[in-house]
Amino acid sequence: MDNQPFTFDIALPGGIPSTYSNHITRRLSSMRGQYADEQTYVALLAGGDALLYEVYEEQVPENAGELLHGISIVHPGKVGDEYFMTKGHFHAEIATAEVYYCLAGQGVMVMETPEGVWAVEELRAGKVLYVPPRWAHRSVNTGSEADLVTFFVYPAHAGHDYGSIEKQGFRKLIVEQGGRPAIVDNLRWLPPEQR
Repeated sequence: MDNQPFTFDIALPGGIPSTYSNHITRRLSSMRGQYADEQTYVALLAGGDALLYEVYEEQVPENAGELLHGISIVHPGKVGDEYFMTKGHFHAEIATAEVYYCLAGQGVMVMETPEGVWAVEELRAGKVLYVPPRWAHRSVNTGSEADLVTFFVYPAHAGHDYGSIEKQGFRKLIVEQGGRPAIVDNLRWLPPEQR
């Protein structure tokens, strides 16, 4: 890339940008150990490797000063009572923030610090969410039919740390209870001093 200004369009409500240089797909098989109901997870995986979410990015140099940005699309569905979600991550450069702008659908962002302070914020069309430095984050689609579509932007040198989350997941899970989303404890999550 020759570091020139550029534009692109986002077709709504679908969210796929008119141009992109990187398309990431995450299937059920990439979420092993992330859903609380392991038995249902294994049964669903045996029936097919469902597409859970996609990311479309326009790549820029991964240098301080550049802003990596793109579109995340989390498809609707559940594993047991737990909604489809992204893997979730800290940034490898942990002191970097991220901004999300919800374009379509409904869901939540599950967030936590390394110390276990947590927050869950609503995502709906028109909602902007600021994820501060040091907060891991995961998008969850709580809708039953529509995709959750968000635009994101963060420092291009931030990188991703998926491994910390893969070990035990987030402190809180988003499940369906009585036909509505509910926040419940992740029983396998341990505080830092017990890990």
